[in-house]
Parts: sequence; C-alpha cells; structure tokens
Amino acid sequence: MDQTTTLSAYDRRRAAERLANFIVASIDGAQAVEKPFFHLEFDRVFPDDVYAQILTLMPESGDYRPMHGRSKGHDLKDGTHTRVKIDLFPEYIRNLPPEKRGLWDVVGRALCSEPVKQAFIRRLAPGLSKRFGVQFAKVGMYPIPILTRDIPGYLITPHTDTHWKGITVQLYLPKDDANTDIGTIFHERLADGSMPKKAQMRFAPNSGYAFAVANDTWHSADPVHDRVKTRDSILLTYFVDQGALKVLRNRGKRLGNFVLNELRYRI
Repeated sequence: MDQTTTLSAYDRRRAAERLANFIVASIDGAQAVEKPFFHLEFDRVFPDDVYAQILTLMPESGDYRPMHGRSKGHDLKDGTHTRVKIDLFPEYIRNLPPEKRGLWDVVGRALCSEPVKQAFIRRLAPGLSKRFGVQFAKVGMYPIPILTRDIPGYLITPHTDTHWKGITVQLYLPKDDANTDIGTIFHERLADGSMPKKAQMRFAPNSGYAFAVANDTWHSADPVHDRVKTRDSILLTYFVDQGALKVLRNRGKRLGNFVLNELRYRI
C-alpha cells in the first residue's frame, strides 16, 4: 500500500482485494453488543500502515462539498457547512492529486467489495433478520462510501436512519485519543418518549461501529467542541437495493452526485 502513486489500475485492484480481506477479518473479530440495540464495535479496521497513509493523505478542505440531509440544518449562522463530504467512488476522487487518488481509490474499492458486504450481513444477522425476516441475506444492499469532515458546531439530534438504508457503518479517523468524547451516542427510547443515552462510541483512532438500520436504532452526536479542528470519519451506508424503485434511486443518486461534483470543480 505504500506504492499507491505508481500502482497501475490492475495493481490497485489487487491492493483493494488485500485491504478488503483485512477489513473482513476486522468485521469478523468485532465485538457484538446487544444494548441498546444490536451493533458491532471495531478497534482496528485498517492495517496500521494503511491507517497512517489515510491520516497523511487526507484531502484538502476545498476538495469536499456540502453534506445534504439532516446535517444541512446545522450549518453555522454565517452559512458555513459543519459537515462536508467526498464520495469514495473512482469518478468522484479523480480530481484529487495522484498520490491521494491512489490511496482513496483503493480504500473505496475495498469498502465497496462483495466480501466486505457479506461480512457485514453475516455479523449483523440479528438486526437484519429482525427487520427483513429469515430471508435477510437475499435483500440487495448497495454500498455508498463517503469521507466526511465535521467541524466545531456540528451536531445531530436523536434519530433513526431513513428506511432507504439497510446498514450504517461509521469508521473514525482521528490522529490520537485526545477527543474520544465526540463519538456517536446510542439511545434507548422509553415508553414515555424520553431517549436517555445508553452508550457512546469512543472517537478513537482506527475504530468504529456498525448496525442494521431499524425503527429502534436511535443515535445522535453532541455538538463538536472547539478543542477539535476536524472530526474525520468514513460513513459506509448500505442502501436497500431491492425492487425497481430502490435500484433506480440508488444509481440515480450516484449519478446526480457525480454531476454536482463535476459542476463544482468546473466552476
């Protein structure tokens, strides 16, 4: 992985396969936690050398574009976006410098690989079967990996992810353990409607979590405090990819994001 600047497309595919195999082992070794809803917790997602390169080859601020959805409602008063993103597909990262493009191409391909998807489906079986039934493994899942960057002021209130999503994965990318208190919070919804905090993920290097999206997977993020310059992570979302509407929506969304990205670079 330390030769991504000179790897051919074929070699990058091989590097992505090797990285995917490591991530599969990380998923298989992740801790399964039952409460407040079934989820996985990771403590070493990427090989150490790959993680070091991820930290070294982060894109520049100008390479990101605003994140839409819930996060758009938490822009600062001056209009600054508190969450921005880069889609980790080849067509999106092609404008990055060669060294960065090589690394993020490999990372994106690995995260989108079939072995990684099947590992998540296998390990998240309790949550997926609860939502989709005994045939959960046959439900199509379309991976969308994005590199996200949050800045002080970003927050998101307790919510469950949209029904379009089947699996939510977040991989944390801090340089050290200095701000482990800004990880995602998991909630339990009580009969009276209150949602006390039941668990909080540690925003620690090379860590993360995953869960099958359901109507009880309440989670949030407290405001990112001023001690943090950026809160970097990878969001890997598997969208339900079953039926003509969902299949067309998923691919249309990818195409639409590509067009917006190209327009931004041209402007």
